[in-house]
Amino acid sequence: MTERPFNFSAGPAILPPAVFERTAAAIRSLDVPGDDSLESRLSILEISHRSKTYDAIHEEAIALCHEVLGVPKEHAVLFLQGGASTQFAMVPMNLRQADRPAAYIDTGVWSKKAIEESKALGATEVVASSKASGYDHIPAMPGPQSYAGASYLHITSNNTIYGTEWEDMPDTGDTPLVVDFSSNIGARPMAMDRVALGYAGAQKNLGPSGVTLVFIRKDLLERTPVGHVPTMLRYGIHAENNSLYNTPNTFGIMVLRNVLAWVKDEGGAVRMGERNRRKADEIYAVLDGSSLYRPHAKVGSRSTMNVTWTLQGDDAEAQTKRFLAKAEAAGLSGLKGHRSVGGCRASIYNAFPEAGVGVLCEFMREFERTA
Repeated sequence: MTERPFNFSAGPAILPPAVFERTAAAIRSLDVPGDDSLESRLSILEISHRSKTYDAIHEEAIALCHEVLGVPKEHAVLFLQGGASTQFAMVPMNLRQADRPAAYIDTGVWSKKAIEESKALGATEVVASSKASGYDHIPAMPGPQSYAGASYLHITSNNTIYGTEWEDMPDTGDTPLVVDFSSNIGARPMAMDRVALGYAGAQKNLGPSGVTLVFIRKDLLERTPVGHVPTMLRYGIHAENNSLYNTPNTFGIMVLRNVLAWVKDEGGAVRMGERNRRKADEIYAVLDGSSLYRPHAKVGSRSTMNVTWTLQGDDAEAQTKRFLAKAEAAGLSGLKGHRSVGGCRASIYNAFPEAGVGVLCEFMREFERTA
C-alpha cells in the first residue's frame, strides 16, 4: 500500500498538501504578517468574525473568487451555510416571479432534487432531460421558446453520480441562468458572465464541507420574492451584510481562501483545466480500450471530475467486489460507485494528483489482465 492512500472520494474530497499545512498552522495561531493585533496570535477557530484579522481573510476569499473563478464584478459573492441542498429552495424562493414558472434541465439526482424543491414552491417546468437513457449524457439545449417566459433556467454543471458534465455554459439570453457548480467549480475556465446565479458546496474543489459559495448578479437582488421568505433564506440580507448577518463558517471560509490561493499559485483555472483534461483522458483511454470495463457517460458528455464505469460479464457483481477490494488493498480509496449506477467511480478533482491517476490506470490494466 502507498504511504498515503489516493483518495477518489466524491466528497468531502481531497485537498492539496500545501493547504493542509497552511490550515494546520492557522489552527495553532494565525500569525498574520503585518497584523500586530491580539487576534492574529489566536487560532482561526477562536477569533471573532467581527475582528479586523478575520475581515482580511474574508475579503481575500471574496477577491479570489472574482480573480480565480472568474466571477464577474457585477455579482455579489456570498458565503452561506446549509450546503447546496439548501440552495435548491433558496433559488426559487428568491428568484421566482409571479405568473412565471421556473425552468429546469434534468441531468440526474441532484437536478431532480432541485426540481422537486421548486415544484413544492410553485410552477416548475422540466424543459429537457436525459432520464430515459439513464442520465448517460447531457441533453441537447432546448430552444429558447421553451424557457423564454421562465423566471430562470436551472442546470447542474457536473453530475457526480453519473459522470456527465456540460461542456460550456449555455447562453440563455434574457432568461437568468442558474447553475449548480458544486462538483466542477474552478475546474477550468468557464463563461461565468452568462451565469446570473451560481452556487457550489465547497467540499469538492473549494474546501471542507459546511461552506456554500453563492454568487448572484446584483440586479437580481432587487427582485421582490413571491410570498414570505425567512430572513436567513434571503440573498439580499446576506449581500447587505457581506455574509456576516450571523456568524459564518470562519474556518471553512479560511480554507476556501487557502484553496483558491493554491489554485492561483498553480496557474489558475487554465492550468487546472489542462491538468484535469489529462487526468480524465488517461482513465477514459483505459475504459475505451477495455472489454471488461464499460464507461457510463457517452462521449461528448463525459465529466473530467467524476469518471464512472461498470464491469462486464456474467459475474459482474462479484468482479466489481473483487476489483474494489483489491483496489483498497493497493491504497486506492473511495472507488465504489453510487448505488444509482453501481460499478465504480473515480473522482479526480483539482487537488487530485496526476500520479494517482497513473497508479489507478496501471491497476485497472493489471486487474483486467489477471481477471
